[in-house]
Amino acid sequence: MSAAEPPGDGDDQLLVVIDPVARRSDGESVRIAKDVLSAGAHAKICLPDTPEEFARALSRRGARRPVVVGDDHALLRAVAQLHRERELAAGVLSLIPVGAAHALEVAYALGVPRGAVAAARTALDGAVRRLDLLVDDSDGVVLGRLRIPAPPPPPPGSGTPHAGVTAVWDTCRSLVTSLVRPAPVAATTNPGTHRLRIEADGVLLSDLDTPVRDLSVTSQGGGGLADVVVRTGSGEDVTAEAKAVTVSGADFRYRADIQTAGPVRTRTWTVRAGAWGLMLPGPASADAAAGARW
Repeated sequence: MSAAEPPGDGDDQLLVVIDPVARRSDGESVRIAKDVLSAGAHAKICLPDTPEEFARALSRRGARRPVVVGDDHALLRAVAQLHRERELAAGVLSLIPVGAAHALEVAYALGVPRGAVAAARTALDGAVRRLDLLVDDSDGVVLGRLRIPAPPPPPPGSGTPHAGVTAVWDTCRSLVTSLVRPAPVAATTNPGTHRLRIEADGVLLSDLDTPVRDLSVTSQGGGGLADVVVRTGSGEDVTAEAKAVTVSGADFRYRADIQTAGPVRTRTWTVRAGAWGLMLPGPASADAAAGARW
């Protein structure tokens, strides 16, 4: 569907899945959203209490169009499940944002309206925006932004030598280790940096001999490309646009939208152009959402 194409004719069958966190955090907004949706469409209301029940409700939606009431976690859960079912491209999702402000940053960056009434009306009468999706080689998804920040410094006292018998054993073990293999090269020369090999569409942006403070991969929203920014230990930024980004090196963790994953030693993220549909307030607002800053 184009960005300006309406989703239906007012006789839509909706599956309204209300996340339990939303019900606990703001019951009034949930009630308002239910009233607006039920007044404008044939809405089946589901109140799952666990992620498993959430997943079952979505998988049994039939021809009903899913509307998620909740925060970024709920939206990401829905997108990830529909992606695993290989049904993400066939339909469209709506989100009624309910939750703490810090847990709705992804939704607002995508262009979802603030407020239960405006978002519910958009779910009924908005326009479908086809958005890009970052998919990794373990089938994980990223809606907007991927980051690999520098590892935190070790806690104070973590290098304190052991005492007594343990210290003797550690000394013996270190001696034996040094005799059978050379001492490993330090993972980093600067505190708060990674040693990572980063490639964008096969082009090397940073190798293991360059300390990296931060990697950011941000979907442009549409067009099938992502913005890649590598911040080196020297303060220099290396930038690129790419369809695929591969990172490898010592064990690293990464933050995909609002979730932290890893550690892994290698991972590739690929942009899937127009992989999923989200209801937004109209062509002008949808175009603005495509350029939203993460």
